[in-house]
Amino acid sequence: MRRISSILLLSLILVLGVTVAASAHFQMILPSDDVVMQGEEREIDLDLVFTHPMAGHTMDMEKPAKFGVLHKGTKKSLVDTLEPSKIKGRDAFETSYRLRGFGDFVFYVEPEPYWESADGVYITQCTKMVVNSMGVASDWGKEVGMKAEIVPLTRPYGLWTNNVFTGVVKKNGKPVPYAEIEVEYFNEGKFSKLAGNEVTELPNETFTTQVIKADKNGVFTYAMPKSGWWGFAALMEGEPVNGKSHEIGAVMWVKTHDMK
Repeated sequence: MRRISSILLLSLILVLGVTVAASAHFQMILPSDDVVMQGEEREIDLDLVFTHPMAGHTMDMEKPAKFGVLHKGTKKSLVDTLEPSKIKGRDAFETSYRLRGFGDFVFYVEPEPYWESADGVYITQCTKMVVNSMGVASDWGKEVGMKAEIVPLTRPYGLWTNNVFTGVVKKNGKPVPYAEIEVEYFNEGKFSKLAGNEVTELPNETFTTQVIKADKNGVFTYAMPKSGWWGFAALMEGEPVNGKSHEIGAVMWVKTHDMK
């Protein structure tokens, strides 16, 4: 009986370990629209949330160190526009932004380091996402200049489901050979404030987070099999914070649409 109980306990620990390991951290910048065309609302809402996007868990965010937008080569800080909010009971931030003119608006955020006690590591995820105005391309392939960054080689909007997304992982402006990239789907239906379609069943926990590697030039490619938001997080070693290990991530979000 004691042996059976020990086996059951070990099995439970292993299952929990797999569940935790399979849920990756992702900083999000979630806009109310990704492409704004003639006659559509030009003021977009933006939610900043730190999450496990497939599982639907959220973590508390502090006010970011940096948050802004790059448009036609010029960066503008938007930190002072952020208002505190709650998503699934956790601290998040929200704001709105009026798109003025044509072209690409590259939104970016560098959060304060997040202490993950379960792993004994600080996490900073430098994140960006592009909203396009009027279908005119301008800045989508430009670098923001964050210490960790994914530079897209595929235009990161106007994507069909099953299109591939290709990007270059960079750290301090230089490509990162063989960088490991975690990929997750934003499971909207699990977020009460952001209700939408929900993925309700996975074959097993290994499907929660996809894992790919860049090539020797830091270039990676991934085909997105479902419509919605997809996050790419390249994880690297950063400078220690408070004497503790520090994981720095380069994160980018893109959205796919079904062809009708």
